[in-house]
Amino acid sequence: MLMALTREISAAFEACELTHLPRVPIDLDRARAQHAAYEWALVEAGCTVRRLASGPDMPDAVFVEDIAVVLAEGAVLCRPGAESRRVETPAVAEALARHGRPLQQIQAPGTLDGGDVLVIGRQVFLGSSARTNRAGIDQLNRILAQAGYTVRVVPVHGCLHLKSAVTAVAPDTVLMNREWVPAEAFAGLSLVDIDPQEPYAANALALADVVLYPTAFPRTRERLEGHGLRVQPVDVDELQKAEGGVTCCSLIFEM
Repeated sequence: MLMALTREISAAFEACELTHLPRVPIDLDRARAQHAAYEWALVEAGCTVRRLASGPDMPDAVFVEDIAVVLAEGAVLCRPGAESRRVETPAVAEALARHGRPLQQIQAPGTLDGGDVLVIGRQVFLGSSARTNRAGIDQLNRILAQAGYTVRVVPVHGCLHLKSAVTAVAPDTVLMNREWVPAEAFAGLSLVDIDPQEPYAANALALADVVLYPTAFPRTRERLEGHGLRVQPVDVDELQKAEGGVTCCSLIFEM
C-alpha cells in the first residue's frame, strides 16, 4: 500500500517564500480546490492520502516534500534552507513516526530541502542548491551510505530545487531541463528533454503506471506520451505561482 502525506494550504499561502519567480496574486480558494483535486488524483493512482493540518505561521506547508526524505529503511527529517519553514517539521515527524518510520535528522549548520533529493532505485541524486548546503549534503550522504545507497551530488542553477529541473518518470527514465542541471550527472538513465518553450516543465510525479503532470505544459506532455507513458493531467497553476510542483505536495512511501 502506498501512503501519501499531504498538508493543507495555509491561509497565509500568499506569503510563501519565493526565489526565482516574481510575487503575483494567488487565488486561495482556487489553490485549495486544485490541491483537493491533486489529492484525489493520488487516490486514483492507488495512494491512501492523509492530510496534515497547517497554520498561519506556515505559508509553505503544502510543499510537504521538503520536510523529509522517506526511504524503505526509514526517514530523514530535513532542516529546510528557509528558516521560516522549520516550524513545519514536528507534525511531519510525528506522522512518520506514527507510521513506523525510524527517524534521523539533519543538524545545524546543515540545510536540506527534500525537493533536492531524487531517489531512483538504489541511486540518490542530491541537488546542491540555494536551499541545500554542503553540510546538509554531507550529513545525508553519510546516512544514505550506511543504508547502501549510491549518492551523486548534482549542481543546480537557475531554479529552486533539483526536482524543479529533473524528475523520474519511469524506473530508468528522467524528465530534464538541461539548462538547470548537467545531463552527464544522470549517465546510464534514459533522458526525456522538456520542450524549450516550457522551462518549468521538468517536475512530474510517477506513481505505478501513471505520471501526474501539470496541465500548464502541453508540449512536454506530448513528449512524455510519445515515450509510451500514461499521463494524468492535474491543474496546479496556483501552486506553481509559489514555486510548487506535483512532487512537492506529497510525501509518498510504501506501508
